[in-house]
Amino acid sequence: MAREEKDEKAVEEVPKKKKLPLKKLIIIGVAVLIVVTAGAVGTVYYKKYFNKKDQVEQQAPQGAIWPMDPFIVNIQDQGGVDRYLKIMIELDVSDKNCIDEMNQLKPKLRDNVLDLLSSKTYKDIIDISGKQRLREEIMLRLNSFLTKGKIVKVYFTEFVVQ
Repeated sequence: MAREEKDEKAVEEVPKKKKLPLKKLIIIGVAVLIVVTAGAVGTVYYKKYFNKKDQVEQQAPQGAIWPMDPFIVNIQDQGGVDRYLKIMIELDVSDKNCIDEMNQLKPKLRDNVLDLLSSKTYKDIIDISGKQRLREEIMLRLNSFLTKGKIVKVYFTEFVVQ
């Protein structure tokens, strides 16, 4: 009989699992459903409206950099001092197909840049605004020769005045 009482106590001591009320289960289920739906709608919205800009940027035609040989020219100075300018120029072109045209026109392009550089004085090119004006003048002059593309930016990779 003692064993039977122990078995009954053991059965009684096992706690019964509490079940969540049906209302709480429904509320939790609806909350999870709302979060999942909001995430899915947000993802679709992002892909539809914001991903197009990334695709357009990737499809934009890429230009190329065309380096010119170094230039060494005499520049004029007010004090009668002989000054020299050594400059290396690289041109950012709008279209890679423009490179072939520039290679064919290389003597004309170099001659035009040499004429421009040798006409400058020390005061014209020594400050930052003068260098920017020189970039713009080079770009305008060289773009007048090109038909397949255009020069977008002029870079000075070396600029030494002595």
